[in-house]
Amino acid sequence: MSPTPHLPHGTEEPGKAPGAQDAPASPSRPGLRRRTVLATLAAAGLGGLGVAAAPRAASALTALSGASAAEPDFGPNVSVFGPDTSAEDIQAKVDSVFKEQETAQFGKGRHAFLFKPGSYDVDVNVGFFTQVAGLGLTPDDVKVSGAVHAEADWFDGNATQNFWRSAEGISVTPSGGKDRWAVSQAAPYRRMHVKGDLELDDGGWSSGGLMADTVVDGQVRSGSQQQWLSRNTEWGSWSGSNWNMVFVGAKNAPGGDGFPSPPYTTVEATPKVREKPFLHVGKDGGYEVFVPALREDSTGASWSGGAPEGESLPLGDFHIAKAGDSASALNSALADGKHLLLTPGVYELDEPLAVTKKNTVVLGLGLATLMPSSGKAVLTVADVDGVKLAGFLVDAGKENSPTLIEIGPEGAGADHSANPTSLHDVFIRIGGIGAAKSETSLVVNSSHVIADHLWLWRADHGDGVGWDTNPADTGLIVNGDDVTAYGLFAEHYKKYQVIWNGERGRTYFFQNEMPYDPPDQDSWMNGDTRGFAAYKVDGSVTDHQAFGLGSYCFFNVNKSVVADRSFEVPQAEGVKLLHMTSVSLGGTGTIEHVVNNTGGPANADSNVATVTAYP
Repeated sequence: MSPTPHLPHGTEEPGKAPGAQDAPASPSRPGLRRRTVLATLAAAGLGGLGVAAAPRAASALTALSGASAAEPDFGPNVSVFGPDTSAEDIQAKVDSVFKEQETAQFGKGRHAFLFKPGSYDVDVNVGFFTQVAGLGLTPDDVKVSGAVHAEADWFDGNATQNFWRSAEGISVTPSGGKDRWAVSQAAPYRRMHVKGDLELDDGGWSSGGLMADTVVDGQVRSGSQQQWLSRNTEWGSWSGSNWNMVFVGAKNAPGGDGFPSPPYTTVEATPKVREKPFLHVGKDGGYEVFVPALREDSTGASWSGGAPEGESLPLGDFHIAKAGDSASALNSALADGKHLLLTPGVYELDEPLAVTKKNTVVLGLGLATLMPSSGKAVLTVADVDGVKLAGFLVDAGKENSPTLIEIGPEGAGADHSANPTSLHDVFIRIGGIGAAKSETSLVVNSSHVIADHLWLWRADHGDGVGWDTNPADTGLIVNGDDVTAYGLFAEHYKKYQVIWNGERGRTYFFQNEMPYDPPDQDSWMNGDTRGFAAYKVDGSVTDHQAFGLGSYCFFNVNKSVVADRSFEVPQAEGVKLLHMTSVSLGGTGTIEHVVNNTGGPANADSNVATVTAYP
């Protein structure tokens, strides 16, 4: 399938990018367009629930969920639904929140819809900063007839800005036989069971994405998705390709080994992974957080053969945090041995959250957001075993933070091979909500860390965006050995997007866009080299492997700008890259070579350049 040029993130109007082809007509979508807030919302007096705290919020939440007063206090932005909650009330609530969140790309609203085990008839349209999750141990414990879907109506079918949302732990029997998850970065689809077909675009451009630990009984249609990672998945069939489609531990991955036609990268088994921790209701009706066990050489979903392996932690072991909690209060809870459950909201922190104890879990709901208020990091992790960080966004602040998240101190050297730290759906943003600064978003000093879906983003659109307005040098620096990344997205940083210094690193799927906004070539030089590679492996490294890598340029401020290469690696027997793609989006700018001095160019004459293997 020939590549379909897409609208880059920074393009605010839904017209064509230079050189773009017409997008396909939008497919029909029976049952997926409900927009009206039901009259029962007003009648119940729940119109503002979940938007801002109010004196009646806690009692309203309890009434809406059909729960007893013993329900945990998750704050005003979490809605817990039970099978005894009326379908009208559920629909009214989800419609009300969607109306607020459909276009709120840089808003402060944060929401989570949590469904207890049972059956529901509901159409959940998932907007920005909204998490929809089942509270069962497996997806089939929570059955939805209708839809749990993401659309791009607000942008005329263009899904390239459908970020920051998630669907997890639900079995969906879709109306009309198919559901839709039309998204781009930072919109994970996890532990889902679709009893039908699933479409990943909305008739226009799309730039995703991640599906993990998921079963689709019918066909997955990727449509215009320019790239996608499917990890530990199962489906009836897969249809579609574009530039970089990666399948790791996927049962029934599509055939074709002739990269770049089709542009498929298949890794038969997932070497070592831990699935994301999640909140669920235990057998006795109490809330617990399930922490999945490590899986090695795995294929398919962790739950498709029965209950997943792992352990459940009682909610009493967690400090339930709410926006407005101070950093000192959260650190006091961590020091006392508590885990953190971050309820939806924006947390302004004047000091880093310090995780010092092994096996600590920091789990966000509703894309809870951490923001430094004093130019420091937001989170640091000691060189200890088994920390799990999951489900939150970090926003850089106005004062420069040299690093936003640090995993292990500089010089960390402990062996964590038996119980690694893992990051799941951790996203970092510099700019977009206003001017912001951070030199490096994430530094991994500890060894054996598993990164399971990262999006590190220097904003290319929104407020506070410009070459000198939201400066950020590098997305990720890996200094630890034996670090593995599944689904590594890093975009628009002014220097290297990723620098890998540790030995025996492994990356399964990499997606990158270079900075759009170098004003001229002299402003974007690395010594005598034009620009900075997207992915750099240090010259001292002797063992590194990466599978399915895409790097794109769109130098719309000055299209004469050139990047000499997308990928920069040492010549060493143990350093191997498989399936690399460079793209000049709409021919706007040039990437001269794909890897080192091999492959290319990608430019106005030849938008796409590939290298099958290096060396």
